[in-house]
Amino acid sequence: MTFALLAAAVAGALIGLSLGALGGGGSILAVPVLLALGQSATQATTGSLVVVGVTSLAGAVTAYRAGNVLLARGVAFGAVAIGGAVVGAHASAAAPEPVLLAAFAGLMLVVAGLMTARQVRSRRGASAGSHVDRPRLDDPIITFSPTFMCQCPRALKLLVTATAVGLLTGFLGVGGGFLVVPALTLALALPMGYAAGTSLVVIAITSTAALATRAGTGIAPDWWLVAALTVTAVGGSVAGARLAARTDTARLSAAFTGLVLIVAAYTVATAIPALI
Repeated sequence: MTFALLAAAVAGALIGLSLGALGGGGSILAVPVLLALGQSATQATTGSLVVVGVTSLAGAVTAYRAGNVLLARGVAFGAVAIGGAVVGAHASAAAPEPVLLAAFAGLMLVVAGLMTARQVRSRRGASAGSHVDRPRLDDPIITFSPTFMCQCPRALKLLVTATAVGLLTGFLGVGGGFLVVPALTLALALPMGYAAGTSLVVIAITSTAALATRAGTGIAPDWWLVAALTVTAVGGSVAGARLAARTDTARLSAAFTGLVLIVAAYTVATAIPALI
């Protein structure tokens, strides 16, 4: 048990460093870590919601103080996403563990691919120059005063993207920052500089909703492992934010992408025999 707690603490620090230094991606490791420490797939995805929710909340507070969060829009998007999170959590509790494991393995491969693509775009953007995004005060999607008005195409886009984010969080116990950030830019027209910070608010809301839904299912992970993972992840996120100001984050991102690929390959290799 002592070794397991130590391993969870080290893994939590790594997850937090990624969240703090790179702005996301680290929470995808919470499920594989809990699986490696002897938790079942349903226990691991439940425990991951705690890690994701707490670290996202801590990160959201930091980002808000730095002025990188548009709170009202994040809360609105998160409120819409709650429905998907509840449905996803119920579906996860009913799904066979091999199916959960296979779905998570596929997700990790997608995340690794998206992280690689983001690095390529970042290099191109760095060579072409960069500019600072500023928030746009665009028209509201729905108003009731002085008269009712609905931008229905945007409202539908918000409903679909927020529900998809909630489903992902509820079913697989991950934050889904790689999906939330582009969803916020698509549905709410947030500039990229504010989407990352605002996404943490969304993730904290959807994680809490999914965890509350699972509370009555009898799925309980080893809470000591989850606590060790969570505490060190929060501490690591603070250290990661400071590290980002002093280190070449492109190298950190490349190293982390490689780690995600290795863990994804291992998870796939574990999932395939379970499905046969």
